[in-house]
Amino acid sequence: MSVRQSDNNEILRRLAPCGLNCGKCLFYADGEIRDLSIKLKERLGIFGPYADRFSKGNAVFGNYKEFSELLDFMTTVDCRGCREGGCRLPGCNVNNCTSSKNIDYCFQCEEFPCEKSNLQGPLKDRWINMNNRMKEIGVSEYFKESSDTPRYI
Repeated sequence: MSVRQSDNNEILRRLAPCGLNCGKCLFYADGEIRDLSIKLKERLGIFGPYADRFSKGNAVFGNYKEFSELLDFMTTVDCRGCREGGCRLPGCNVNNCTSSKNIDYCFQCEEFPCEKSNLQGPLKDRWINMNNRMKEIGVSEYFKESSDTPRYI
């Protein structure tokens, strides 16, 4: 079964060269995390003064100011994805490498896996596993398969 060009464009827009779904990233402007953050901020309204009152009975509400600052940040993110703006993960070199080789995903490179990604530890393991899975079942199927998987696991 062939992939329609519009489907392929959407996959390329959302699926980073490493295999992570940009659409699930907390920095992604059109992502679910941003949308949910906006809704949560709307639902909370002006909760700050209430958090101060509630903190007298439960100290966790004393952290509301920091939470609110994080929520504000998550509602104003502006990343368009790794392919359009570069990865926000400090030190990641995957997009630069795949772009220089004119490939879409790391598994398409004969050097994969390599040290050029600059990923380490569990993220490096995940990067290898994601690319191996794309190679095994195809990018379109991988995108479908991983669509309900949390970004941060």
